[in-house]
Amino acid sequence: MKDSNFLKEMNARHLWHPMAHPAEMQAHPPRIVTGAEGVTITDIDGHRVVDAVGGLWNVNLGFSCQPIKDAIAAQLDRLPYYSIFRGTTNDAVIELAEMLREFFEPDGLSRAFYTSGGGDSVETALRLARQYHKIRGEAGRVKFLSLKKGYHGTHFGGASVNGNANFRTAYEPLLPGCHHIPAPYTYRNPFGESDPARLAQLCLSALEDEIAFQGAGTIAAFIMEPVLGAGGVIPPHESFMPGVREICSRHGILLISDEVITGFGRTGDPTGARHWGVRPDMACTAKAITNGYFPFGAVMISDGVAEVFETDDTAMGSIGHGYTYSGHPVGAAAAIACLGETVRLKVHENAAARGAELFAGLQELATRHDLIGDVRGGHGLMCAAELVSDRATKTPAGKDTVKAVQDAAYEAGAMIRISGNNVIMSPPLVLTAEDVRTILAALDAGLSAA
Repeated sequence: MKDSNFLKEMNARHLWHPMAHPAEMQAHPPRIVTGAEGVTITDIDGHRVVDAVGGLWNVNLGFSCQPIKDAIAAQLDRLPYYSIFRGTTNDAVIELAEMLREFFEPDGLSRAFYTSGGGDSVETALRLARQYHKIRGEAGRVKFLSLKKGYHGTHFGGASVNGNANFRTAYEPLLPGCHHIPAPYTYRNPFGESDPARLAQLCLSALEDEIAFQGAGTIAAFIMEPVLGAGGVIPPHESFMPGVREICSRHGILLISDEVITGFGRTGDPTGARHWGVRPDMACTAKAITNGYFPFGAVMISDGVAEVFETDDTAMGSIGHGYTYSGHPVGAAAAIACLGETVRLKVHENAAARGAELFAGLQELATRHDLIGDVRGGHGLMCAAELVSDRATKTPAGKDTVKAVQDAAYEAGAMIRISGNNVIMSPPLVLTAEDVRTILAALDAGLSAA
């Protein structure tokens, strides 16, 4: 490795960073992370902090999960790569498919289509949804519905169903036929409604209205995150996702649960849909499926959808979709080990307990810091504090203020994520109560400094 002075000098010179302006990264080079252990990361200057971001929502088991590392090393020695396109497969993907079937059995999902990550999983689900309706003789069902504030990756399909202009405007025109309804975002919504239960019903009514306007026979699927993540950690009322399920079923619309963030324990339940008692038609997974140690994902498919494909006797049922690294044997080996540890450690239970502590701590900070306009969480280890310059008007805090909070919190011991005017926290699910206190103390210092 080059020495630290060279790395600092070259930082952001010859690479573009995702979700950032190249000029800004060159003017203010990003932190260089050089090491990680447990739930902490260490930068190039030796500063060690608790990672309250969990990598990027994905390092559920922390940075020292030896079984996954061992599985990757062993698989590299035995079979570092082979395609699972028609005619060949490998033993790891077969074993993983059975483990996934067992894990997702309560969600009614029994088939896996492997991908390279979350964006690929969303793209795959959208494509399969259209194909499903074509096989059934309803070729006119091509449109997609989703939530404003929702996030589904940055492929053209994912960006098209995204509900945030930041991921859309520079890349338009996008996929036609994608329409959005208001999110059940209690702090800010077009109805001026502050009661979560009432807001959920208003959003469900908006869904019904949009279906009526578009025509149910033109809609392939509704895609949603069980708890909106990158949009600012927006948990809906408990009635919302079951209501969506009922409406979709009544109109013959598939329900795609985007579990890229919420899957594998993040919400305090094994899956986000299960957290609300809902069985989707498909679920998009990635991120924590390998603990972030290898790019990998899977779309889980229900028995009902699978039957339509598997009983089709025409060319329409053939899946003309896939990726070079679909079912990568090293990724599959990592996922087998990761899923085994996820189940063995019952990390969803710790996520629920530590998440409750983190949420309560954020609520307490809001009583002492006027910068906090809203605190959201209470569903496992995904929490957010929305920062405002004026509580009465809910005016979002400025970019410099939010960045000052982040920088001061980092110096005080925790890496937090900033999305707009939201402080987002999604730490590893193996977090301890002491780690929670460290995060809260660091955020307290950051708010005080700002």
